[in-house]
Amino acid sequence: MTEVAARSRILIADDNAVNVELLEAFLAERDCEIGIAVDGKDTLDKVASFQPDLILLDVMMPKLSGFEVCKKLKGDPATKSVMILMVTALNELGDIERAVQAGTDDFLSKPVNKVELLKRVDNMLKLRHVVDEVERLRQYIARMEDTVGPGTK
Repeated sequence: MTEVAARSRILIADDNAVNVELLEAFLAERDCEIGIAVDGKDTLDKVASFQPDLILLDVMMPKLSGFEVCKKLKGDPATKSVMILMVTALNELGDIERAVQAGTDDFLSKPVNKVELLKRVDNMLKLRHVVDEVERLRQYIARMEDTVGPGTK
């Protein structure tokens, strides 16, 4: 259990209850908060209320596909930094290209391998927290420059 995972939120977005249970079981050894969304519209609603660090996003869902959800989230300044791992049974080259065009950060093919899933989740959460820290530091430096004034030493 990593320090990063202890403060992380993961949203599982999948309309298949068996898939959700499997992903929850795989993530059980991680100390993180898990949310569930059952379709594309529910995913967008849960992102707003749950504010996840990472979304495990199924591609084939009712109401809005994972591709559509990903594109909406990555196109919104408020949610573009949320990490998205598309989890899909689709593995054609065109599907992978479509996922990348939608803005996914990574993708994982079903059936999901536990070791591969956990490693990708860990890496994506670490990256998310590093990006957040860099942004906090950037804002701090900008405030300090505003306080001290430009060119002051």
